[in-house]
Amino acid sequence: MFRRVSILSGLKSFAVLALVAFPMLAMSLDASAAGMTAKDVARIENVSEVAMSPDGQHIAYTLSVPRELGSDDNGSAWSELHVCDLSGKSRPFITGEVSIHRIQWKPDGSAISFVAKRGDDKHGAIYAIPIDGGEAKKIVGHETGIGSYDWDHSGEHIAFIATEKKDKDKKDLEEKGFNAEIYEEDLNFAHVWIADTDPKTDDDPRKLELDGSATALYFAPDGKSLAVVMAKTPLIDDEYMRSKIHIVDVESGSETAVVENVGKLEAVRWCPDGQSLAFLAGEDLNDPSAGRLFTVSASGGAFRQVAPDYLPNFAAIEWQNANTIMFLADDGCLTAFGRVNKDGSDFKIVVEPGGPVMGRLSLSKDGQSAAFAGSAPTFSTEVFVMKHGDAGPRRLTHHNEWLADVEMSKEEIVRYKARDGETIEAILIHPLNEKPGVRYPLILDVHGGPESQVQLGFSTRYASPGQMAASMGIAVLRPNYRGSTGRGVAFAKAHQSDYGGKEFNDLIDGVDYLIEQGLVDKDRVGITGGSYGGFATAWCSTKHTDRFAAGVMFVGITDQISKSGTTDIPEEMYQVHARKRIWEDWQFFLERSPIYYVEQARTPLLILHGKEDPRVHPSQSMELYRNLKILGNTPVRLVLYPGEGHGNRKAASRYDYSLRMMRWMKAFLQDGAKEAPPFKIEYDLDDEDADEETPSPTKET
Repeated sequence: MFRRVSILSGLKSFAVLALVAFPMLAMSLDASAAGMTAKDVARIENVSEVAMSPDGQHIAYTLSVPRELGSDDNGSAWSELHVCDLSGKSRPFITGEVSIHRIQWKPDGSAISFVAKRGDDKHGAIYAIPIDGGEAKKIVGHETGIGSYDWDHSGEHIAFIATEKKDKDKKDLEEKGFNAEIYEEDLNFAHVWIADTDPKTDDDPRKLELDGSATALYFAPDGKSLAVVMAKTPLIDDEYMRSKIHIVDVESGSETAVVENVGKLEAVRWCPDGQSLAFLAGEDLNDPSAGRLFTVSASGGAFRQVAPDYLPNFAAIEWQNANTIMFLADDGCLTAFGRVNKDGSDFKIVVEPGGPVMGRLSLSKDGQSAAFAGSAPTFSTEVFVMKHGDAGPRRLTHHNEWLADVEMSKEEIVRYKARDGETIEAILIHPLNEKPGVRYPLILDVHGGPESQVQLGFSTRYASPGQMAASMGIAVLRPNYRGSTGRGVAFAKAHQSDYGGKEFNDLIDGVDYLIEQGLVDKDRVGITGGSYGGFATAWCSTKHTDRFAAGVMFVGITDQISKSGTTDIPEEMYQVHARKRIWEDWQFFLERSPIYYVEQARTPLLILHGKEDPRVHPSQSMELYRNLKILGNTPVRLVLYPGEGHGNRKAASRYDYSLRMMRWMKAFLQDGAKEAPPFKIEYDLDDEDADEETPSPTKET
């Protein structure tokens, strides 16, 4: 059971607190028996994908299981396949050292399909395992890895996306050393293929000759057409900003229509009658997120926005029947579940915001049962179900039962006024065992994007201090500052062409609010964040250095001018963030760069970055580090993670990050340190026990 968290419009219940120093300077970083530790975070399991069976009686789901630190080979978390029924009884289907993704039910409900690389596979293939148990069997293989796929209604064919095999002559030349990379020209396009699932058929998959690079596809209900999401090239910027929906005749492989949607594009769903589609996209080219709901005829033509006056972001959609669309919405820090007719009528919120935060919507064939992945402040993502007539979603799975023995601090929504009167929502995590009359250190945890939002779900991650900080007696504030989603397009656009302006003033105004309420010691405020949150960290550690006693920056932006020429998303940065090019206003980009204020920086700054980051080049971190190091006015450290990109995936990199982040904050917010702590980390891996363990083999029902 999880404790309900009160939703407050402010901290009205706080008494006026006196300025009293918090006596926890000597607390061990990872020694609290009651609160959450970095080691706890490193072993949390999460439900990732959910898929409701056609008959609504079972839910297949993938469970992300972190690798054992010091025991398993380092790498990303394993992804297992499990199935639960509506009573909550869960069965492991494929577990151990496996990586199961893209789960679907066979149309007749007899089996669950997935993409995995197993046995002698050189690339990811499509497998299926019977619902009544047995071995998983490969049903579609390919000469390269398979990505997105979909079944036709009969279960006799699968459409999938994959690239072509590397040309033999090119491969031979590379082996001889002729491996020059032609930047953004020598591209590997993703194509659409149709495969026969009959094991008696030896025909190779048939490639459809389409112009572009495919990222997603969906069979029409009659199996005669495909909706294919394609961009002109496989470049990530084209995928983000220029993807279109192409309607393709399966038999001939020819396009019959193109939906001229603009801007960002996400979920595409066929209406059960096959006459129209629903999809999520940006309201216009400059909308930062694909959070608006549209419908369009399957023959193309004009598309129509559904419920344009509904401010929250549509986050997931499924057709309940030929007239009604069910949806999940991000409503500020909460989520809602609702329905609306395709013409916009009969709009109704079925489950009001509040309770667990929901995602990953999946419906039964009759549309009367829904599966979700949901979390709350005291438990990580689990499987939830809701049937027609139920009052709300019901939790089915209970992983991480050990979390019940970890004492959690209170988390709640707070709202405060920014200096210009705008109301800002945030998640506040209180210090564990908070006492009246005490002022505490604070970590400002800034989300990335900024086109995303923090929610009242499970908040602690390897790079988000959350309950780790609370267990050390540090409060955490996670604001949905200007530019965040979930409050309408206008609010999401409010940060545009104003890097470091009102959007980050919202952060400082949140700190001032907590100081005024008596919770926070103004001299012990830290800041952390990744990507755009890393930009916020660098900005506040330089431009507003007098306000922050510590900073931990992850894959952050420090120089807007060099960033524009080194990122793989220049068009997105232009269309939904800057709204102008650097040559149109050099001075603006210079003055909105943290590096411009490096001379005044006095905030001790820990900088961390993946060495293979294509989004924010590691040179962004190197620039700030090098100049802070030359100036010598404040402690600074740069940590690079080999093999990691825009965020850490591997178990060791994540654990290392958590330890370094919390040690840095403890040193400068609690211990009053003047110098950086030693660069060496004590990992406490229990190596003796680990050596005695045998890695778990793959197991199937």
